[in-house]
Amino acid sequence: MTFCQALNKGIFLLESENIDDAKLDAWYLLSYVSGMSKSDYFLKQNETIDENILYKYQDVLYRRAKHEPLQHITGEQDFMGITFWVNENVLIPRQDTETLVEEALKVIPTGSHILDLCTGSGCVIISLVVLGQGLSGIGVDISEEALAVARENGARLVGRKVDFVKGDLWQAVNGKFNAIVSNPPYIPTKVIEELEPEVKDHEPMLALDGTEDGLFFYREITAHAKKYLNDGGWLLVEIGYDQGPDVAKLFTDAGFKDVEVIKDLPGNDRVVKGHL
Repeated sequence: MTFCQALNKGIFLLESENIDDAKLDAWYLLSYVSGMSKSDYFLKQNETIDENILYKYQDVLYRRAKHEPLQHITGEQDFMGITFWVNENVLIPRQDTETLVEEALKVIPTGSHILDLCTGSGCVIISLVVLGQGLSGIGVDISEEALAVARENGARLVGRKVDFVKGDLWQAVNGKFNAIVSNPPYIPTKVIEELEPEVKDHEPMLALDGTEDGLFFYREITAHAKKYLNDGGWLLVEIGYDQGPDVAKLFTDAGFKDVEVIKDLPGNDRVVKGHL
């Protein structure tokens, strides 16, 4: 079997199992097991594929055909131009969340100390430290398994500029910060079963379930954030596409100024921000 034949069989298998982006995923998985770039493939597509590579390719294809996320198979995901390690214990970083990082970078002063609540893989706080000027921070999560992933990402990408600690929201937090960021669980419990299998069956429920109305964590964050922010400090959170008005009101009611709802690239409400 040639590389081209193997790729075509992979595409057919994924399409038959209704995998979104079947062609792209089949290629990514072939590249993952073979180490080939696109240019390598065009040169070698009619060559016979090594039996060991073919075996590995079939294995990862069957995993993907069962709707296991591509990122769990490869163990990584790019976010803000940075490669993060991920597994089943953390929410896979998504392009939507890049809006949170981009907005935070606009308002967080040079040299700031930042708190990231519900840090997961650490992608938000690490991206801020990598891309910002002289930033440092703390990432908090209730899951020790998620923190293990965040610590690996932190050690590899930013060293000791970010500490990751276990805690239920404010439980482990001390001191004050120039900014607080968070991408908390915000999907209403009843909606989770309607999500695609890659999400509801493979991503951690702790990172998804925002309780009955999806607003529990926003209430907790806005109610206590002022205690942990310096004067003029910023609070920025990611939200669901339909939560902008409700979360903005929580900000305003808590005393935050210049509260603004920011849209992501597709035009959905995605971030709420405000300052003291």
